[in-house]
Amino acid sequence: MRAAERALMARLPEGALMQRAAAGLAAACAELLGRVYGSRVVLLVGSGDNGGDALYAGARLARRGAGVTAVLLAPERAHAGGLGALRRAGGTVGPAPADSAEGLIESADLVVDGIVGIGGKGGLRPEAEALAGVVARSRAAVVAVDLPSGIEADTGQVRGAAIRADLTVTFGTYKPGLLIDPAREYAGVVRLVGIGLELPAEGELQALQHADVARLLPVPAAESDKYRRGVVGIAAGSARYPGAAVLAVSGALRGGAGAVRYVGPAAEAVIARFPETLVSDRGPAKAGRVQAWVAGPGAGDDAVTVAEVLDTDVPVLLDADGLRLAERDAVRGRTAPTLMTPHAGEAAALLGVRREEVEQARLAAVRELAAVYRATVLLKGSTTLVADAGGGAVRVNATGTPWLATAGSGDVLSGLAGSLLAAGLPARDAGSVAAYLHGLAGRFAADGAPVGAHDVAARIPQAWRDVHD
Repeated sequence: MRAAERALMARLPEGALMQRAAAGLAAACAELLGRVYGSRVVLLVGSGDNGGDALYAGARLARRGAGVTAVLLAPERAHAGGLGALRRAGGTVGPAPADSAEGLIESADLVVDGIVGIGGKGGLRPEAEALAGVVARSRAAVVAVDLPSGIEADTGQVRGAAIRADLTVTFGTYKPGLLIDPAREYAGVVRLVGIGLELPAEGELQALQHADVARLLPVPAAESDKYRRGVVGIAAGSARYPGAAVLAVSGALRGGAGAVRYVGPAAEAVIARFPETLVSDRGPAKAGRVQAWVAGPGAGDDAVTVAEVLDTDVPVLLDADGLRLAERDAVRGRTAPTLMTPHAGEAAALLGVRREEVEQARLAAVRELAAVYRATVLLKGSTTLVADAGGGAVRVNATGTPWLATAGSGDVLSGLAGSLLAAGLPARDAGSVAAYLHGLAGRFAADGAPVGAHDVAARIPQAWRDVHD
């Protein structure tokens, strides 16, 4: 971002880039307010360009009749041009934070957070932290400039207090911190304002959209049969957890492969629910030809089956018990692709750290896991991350809903992703497309109410059709 801004500023009149940002910010604030004239706006202004953006946007709101007051955290370093524009438009400068801006914020209709920009790291300073607390207690709508102060732009980490915004107006491109939890939950609705930057085609993070997913989804040709479309093998379930096998098969049947083979002790339950499944009781090696395997959901302590699946020369998805039972060297030594799908607790166990460390630094954790295991890793959670062992952009998905935090939901996702592997998608595409569809299916199934994993599986076809509409 900084390199792109420098290149553009060299070609534009001084201040033109900030004016573009301020215009977009002011328009978003006005839309959120509904009625600008007579509204009370408080600007929280730091010493960087975000503070300048806030001041110029405040000037635009003041010219439309808003009562705008700036609270300067570093008065001697406030953006001079922006401060002058605000005063000329009729805006005022309030008391310094040390003198308490609490009354101003509590009576405001809108607070604009321009404290810290993309360079902020290590948490807020004491004065800013105190203001964050006041904002959290107020009833004002909160708009963050580029990103909420207190979150880290590159990592999505939050170290201490942070501003929690209703709307974040970000410029030029999305920042990782706006897409990855825990920072994402502080951003509210994110609006991207283009300011003319020329950015690299491939960033550090990618978020697939409907068109991307539609392009990647397998489509059978006229001459396709069930075997040409791919066969996915499911090695899952146990006497204690037969439902995991049923749910994994339910996801696999809706994932684009032409057939599903099941191996395991839950064959009767699988056939009773899905009679189209090809069942074998002879283990993965003798079950018949497959183009990919899913191993681990509800598998209990069946390490032999997991090892047998890892010894094949086709793509393998490891989930749940499969992650615990798989030998690291067996995963690292595979020549065919491996897709691992841990949640934060499983990822922490694989890395030998506390769960909290994974949850606080999800981007770093998924990259480390992919590198350590030489595998593609799908880290499940409120924002799902997919990383390749070879590096490159990490995929992030946020199509889901908190209602997906229900027993068996991950089994459905594993079956779906495994089916996409069998249909021919590379591991990163299979994982990210499966997460996207699974999240959409969860939204459609829940519709604001509790949902079961079987309901999610049933809505996958609807999600599939939706991305093509």
